[in-house]
Formats: sequence, structure tokens, C-alpha cells
Amino acid sequence: MGGTRLASVFDPVQLRSFLAVAQTLSFTQAAQRLGLRQSTVSQHVRRLEESAGVRLFARDTHSVDLTEDGEAMLGFARTILEANERAAGFFAGTRPRGRVRFGVSEDFVLTRLPEILEGFRREHPEVELELTVELSGTLHQRLDAGLLDLCLAKRYGDDGPGRLVWRDKLVWISSERLRLDPQRPVPLIAFPPPGITRARALDVLERHGRSWRVACTSASLSGLVAAARAGLGVMAHTQGLIPPGLVRLPARAAGLPELGAVDFVLLHGRRPTPAQPAADALAAAILAGGDRLHRSL
Repeated sequence: MGGTRLASVFDPVQLRSFLAVAQTLSFTQAAQRLGLRQSTVSQHVRRLEESAGVRLFARDTHSVDLTEDGEAMLGFARTILEANERAAGFFAGTRPRGRVRFGVSEDFVLTRLPEILEGFRREHPEVELELTVELSGTLHQRLDAGLLDLCLAKRYGDDGPGRLVWRDKLVWISSERLRLDPQRPVPLIAFPPPGITRARALDVLERHGRSWRVACTSASLSGLVAAARAGLGVMAHTQGLIPPGLVRLPARAAGLPELGAVDFVLLHGRRPTPAQPAADALAAAILAGGDRLHRSL
């Protein structure tokens, strides 16, 4: 072979495990998503690293992070898996069709979700998407009422239902110019009830004995962002989705407590409908592109 390195062939099964770990930054969460043992997921990633000849994750006892080569592998993994799905659908002779009522949290308005949906519509022209953008709490209610087939929203609690797409931290954000007085109530910018982020912020402030007042309420993310940019107060927001013009407040700034983690999950309607195959295909597309959801436009 004259010292020439043979080109690697990447196994789609290993790529799915890699993608799940890359999106959740947790081998445990990835295994739960895929319905596999953690040891199996670790083995898939190890074999993929051997095939690529590089390390894809930097791991220690407390954290998992993508390496530079791991970041590069993300794009290749998505492309290979998408091509694999297209080929499987073509030769199976069945393509999903019908109308999918899809609900998505306001949090994703400024992300690359439109790119994922555009790619899905291009690959599945027979599927008609009906999109609802709402608060996560409202989406849960609509799903339970049978008004949605699939939704992408924040999870209720650590043990709530849903297939994990992405885990992140909730943090306090504001205008860079805002200065809080620790002796005065926290001016809070928040979604109205039943917003999950609002409920978390109020619960944490109450438990830590920090007084607060509502400075702005809006059902629109753009309305909240405008208020925060104007310096009206602080808002709890996902760390990976901080809008331009706003910054994360330092930990414990002006007595603000930590907000904890937040999970974004896919949930299917409880009652089977004719849209199930199309909803399954949309869920697969979102899971495949989940890492793009916390990359702002």
C-alpha cells in the first residue's frame, strides 16, 4: 500500500451514537435517547474515533466536550445520516405524507431551526407542515389536548416525558449596561404563565429569599429581548441561545442565584394519528440537526 492510509468507512450506527453524545454532551443522556446501554454508546464512539484516527471528545469525570475534530465530524455525520435516510426511504418505496401539526418553543425563533425545516420540506415534499410557535407550557397543553402531533419544547422537571434533543443551562442575561442594586427587588423580564422559564426563575428567587418585581411581560421573545436591551431588567434564558446585544450576568451577580439546567425535548401526541409516519420523519430530522439549534443566526 506504499504507506498510503486507506479511506475510512463510517458506520451510521456509530455516527448516530456520536451525534447523540455531541448534542447532549452526556454519554448517559445519549444512551437514554437511543435506547442503548451507556457502554454500547461508548464503544460506538471509540470505534468511530479509531476509524477517523482522531479524538472526537475531550472527556473527564465531570464533563464531555467536542474537540476541534469532533466539531468537524458533526457536519459529516449529519450529511452521511441524511443520505442514508434518503436512500432507505427511496428503496423502501414509502414516503411519509400528510399534515403534521408541529409546535416549537419561542426559544428557537432566532436559531437555525428554519434550516432544518427547510431541508425536511425539500426531502419530504408530500408532507404539509403546520407550525405553531408558543411558550413551552402552552405547547405541552396543546399536545395533551390532541391539537399537536409533535412538539419541541422545554421539559417539565428532570424526569418529565420526552426524547432529549439538547441539554443546556439557564442563566441570567441583560443589557451589558444594566447594574442591579442588591438591596432592591430584581426587575424581571419574563414570558407570561404558563412559561416554564418564568416558573423556574420565580421559584429559584423565592427559595433564595430574593425579592423581585415584574418589569416586563411579553409572549413574544422579540418583545422580551427589546425590553432587556433597553435595560428594563434581567431575564432567565438558555445559555446557548443568548440573543445578540445581551450578555450573561456573572454568577451570583447582585445576589442572583443559579437557575440550573434545562432540557429541550421532542414529544409526540399521545393518541396515534395518520400523521405518525410523517411526524416520526420530522422528529428524526430534528434529532439529526439538533446541534444546530443552539447556534444563533
